[in-house]
Amino acid sequence: MNSKNYPIFTHEFYMNEALKEAQKAFERDEVPVGAVIVCSRTIIARAHNLTETLHDVTAHAEMQAFTAASGYLGGKYLDECTLYVTLEPCVMCAGAAFWTQLGSIIYGASDEKRGFRLIAHPLLHPKTELSAGILAEECSQILKKFFKSKRT
Repeated sequence: MNSKNYPIFTHEFYMNEALKEAQKAFERDEVPVGAVIVCSRTIIARAHNLTETLHDVTAHAEMQAFTAASGYLGGKYLDECTLYVTLEPCVMCAGAAFWTQLGSIIYGASDEKRGFRLIAHPLLHPKTELSAGILAEECSQILKKFFKSKRT
């Protein structure tokens, strides 16, 4: 916080908000991935994985956030928005991001098994900017904790 008690809007600030969503998923026994979408420094959508709750394999945090943000803005394009997500998007979510023409994607932890970067063909819209590794350790830890609890 700055001297006027307003939050300092940094990538870390927004990723921490996405981590709060991941915690909600963890508490629901969902894979703990969280997302927020920001437009003009305002969070316009918050979401977390709901695949188990909704019995829907497409109910990833990103997909839920795209739907909420589009509803908020009243249109399908999110070209002036930034997605903050705790885990690298999968191919499905990267494809959806392409169709939204998302302005930028910032993610925390890399997904070495199912992340979209494993595909050689570019999946994001050509104008979408990409940043990785914001609070990567924190984003990884909640996932490790979740999957460790499943093995014991």
